[in-house]
Amino acid sequence: MHEPLLLLPGMMCDARLFTHQIARLSQDRCVVIGPVTQGETVTEMARFILQAAPPRFALAGHGLGGMVAMEILRLAPEQVTRLALIDTSPLAELPTVAADREPLIMAAKLGRLEQALEDEMKPDYLAPQGNRERVLAQYRRMGMDLGPEVFIRQTRAMQRRPDQQKTLRMAKLPAFAICGEYDALCPVHRHEVMAGLMPHGQIRTIAQAGHLAPLEQPVALTAALGEWLKAPLVLH
Repeated sequence: MHEPLLLLPGMMCDARLFTHQIARLSQDRCVVIGPVTQGETVTEMARFILQAAPPRFALAGHGLGGMVAMEILRLAPEQVTRLALIDTSPLAELPTVAADREPLIMAAKLGRLEQALEDEMKPDYLAPQGNRERVLAQYRRMGMDLGPEVFIRQTRAMQRRPDQQKTLRMAKLPAFAICGEYDALCPVHRHEVMAGLMPHGQIRTIAQAGHLAPLEQPVALTAALGEWLKAPLVLH
């Protein structure tokens, strides 16, 4: 029996981010979506998800979900069988970037969530070809459904996130760092560093995708995750 797969969506995304992956990968394993919506730090989010998590699971996270995945690995390494980090970063937020988030928090508090979402996910964060407007519309729908309180909590978590490079150095398990080739928020070179930190890390680049690779190139991302799920487990 294959281990369950726990998927963690990125900021202001829900299960719809992983629609294609859920449909395909659930054919031979249980796929669970972890809600990255509770708490104002990645530690609080990770602890909330672990309360309902299977005893052992494969773990994949996108963006903020990837940051929470690294914290889950730090808190409960014995439960994680393999790790996939998608369009994310192991680094703490720079103070200047954290400060730039304050106007977005204020906009959400004042009823301008859609404006905050547009500032959070700009068109040039995605691949230049093809379906930017469709993907951004999907992103905004998810974000509006989640609402301003989730936006504020998740933004605070982004601002306060810890550096996880030590966690990755100790991650002796099958691990993929997966990145859209045009991701301007969490670029390919950062994923190369992540893969290099992990003893069994590998990098996979998704062509014609940016920061929302699960929506921009869902088939290619599912293929990369399928390869990762087939990698032999590592004996600790």
